[in-house]
Amino acid sequence: MVVTDKHHRLILQRIASRVMIERGLLPEFSKEALSELDAIHSPAIADSAQVRDLRSLLWCSIDNDDSKDLDQLTTAAKMPDGSTKILVAVADVDAVVRNGSALDAHAKHNTTSVYTDARIFPMLPEKLSTNLTSLNYQEDRMAIIIDMVISSDGMLGGSDVYRAVVRNKAKLAYNSVAAWLEDTGSLPKDIGAVQGLDETLKLQDLAAQKMKAFRHEHGALNLETIQTRALFDGDEIRDLEEHKRNRAKDIIEDFMVAANGVTARYLALRKFPSLRRVVRTPKRWERIVEVADVLGYALPRQPDSKALEQFLVKEKADDPVRFPDLSLTIIKLMGAGEYVAEFPGETVPGHFGLAVKDYSHSTAPNRRYPDLITHRLLKAALSGDTVPYQDDELEGLARHCTDEEDAAAKVERQVGKSAAALLLESRIGEKFDAIVTGAAAKGTWVRIFHPPVEGKLLQGFRGIDVGDKIRVQLVHTDVDRGFIDFKKIRARRRHGREGSYR
Repeated sequence: MVVTDKHHRLILQRIASRVMIERGLLPEFSKEALSELDAIHSPAIADSAQVRDLRSLLWCSIDNDDSKDLDQLTTAAKMPDGSTKILVAVADVDAVVRNGSALDAHAKHNTTSVYTDARIFPMLPEKLSTNLTSLNYQEDRMAIIIDMVISSDGMLGGSDVYRAVVRNKAKLAYNSVAAWLEDTGSLPKDIGAVQGLDETLKLQDLAAQKMKAFRHEHGALNLETIQTRALFDGDEIRDLEEHKRNRAKDIIEDFMVAANGVTARYLALRKFPSLRRVVRTPKRWERIVEVADVLGYALPRQPDSKALEQFLVKEKADDPVRFPDLSLTIIKLMGAGEYVAEFPGETVPGHFGLAVKDYSHSTAPNRRYPDLITHRLLKAALSGDTVPYQDDELEGLARHCTDEEDAAAKVERQVGKSAAALLLESRIGEKFDAIVTGAAAKGTWVRIFHPPVEGKLLQGFRGIDVGDKIRVQLVHTDVDRGFIDFKKIRARRRHGREGSYR
């Protein structure tokens, strides 16, 4: 079949598969992995008397409208002292995908599911990730439970980790739940169908809001970037859709942040190593200070997450339209996250952006390999077994997961740029307002505002830095390579809170 310019989906699928290979990732499962998969016919069942039966609780999943790989469920209960018990159930993927198997080898190689506009490359086959190891509606599933008590001021109190069988009572979607919580929509029918679930969700929402406020008071950063995905009309891209934060997403985010801290501390208290998620102190703090200074805010000369959060809160209130661009600037200047192995008696850096010291990914084992590693460590600690990884092996896995996560992000970004190039290829010569998102020896990058697309600045990049606002002209697109190129143009200076375009 001849691929025409209207077959955007097929073009992007071809590009995605090619870029996966170029980045060293596996787009397809091996024959050995598929043979193992054929032999798996049912989900895991309880394999120990210590596995609790929590199927009667009001568990629900909240995820994207089209998500099928359900990693976690949540529920809540009010305690007599006014605190709230929050339970997070995370799919026990290790109960099906054993360490050293061919399926595990594929997951270990890629380390993450790769989500592109045209095709998803799952870390585990969909027979598992969307079925037998997914916490699906009205299905009994094995899970790791993170049990937390949240005080009335949002602070984490007691916590525990254990294994249980759970059952999802309602498969919910972010947007409809958020509309109900924010009084802009009606009660979703899937909530109304389960007696008491509405009150449980309101309790979760209230606890999450208090947890968020507590975290931000202690320096967790309030960042909000623009996330987009291609909208198709048949096989043709018509627009880019922005994903926006809402109250339902906040519930999951705040519960998962807390749960990831609990699992890290649980392992540390039992003298077990762990795979920590780290965001180090920003190396370009001086540029963050300069960005704040341009906006009339004085940050301290030494990195300070509390002071940075106060600046971000002020800017979000003063200029919500431009806040995603400021967030992107700060994220670029902070630097990328990484995985680091922590061993008993050692202390690794914490997560600057979340203002936490102890943080270990553990809540998405169908999608991320570090979470599967954490579950194997947790299960060994729970059962009194020896550590399932040698020290040098865990260190190697930390480096590998960091590298492959970066490779996967580049695949997603390149396919996203190819989708944007398809959308913009008929607009060569048009002029746009833009913000500088990257400035280094390898190139200078800008993001235009409408549509929110990032590209390379080929001309006029001298003397500008991350956070500067400029006027650009689209000069070239290359769909196959995901290139979108601009040049800087002169513009009449405009003053005010939006900054000057130069």
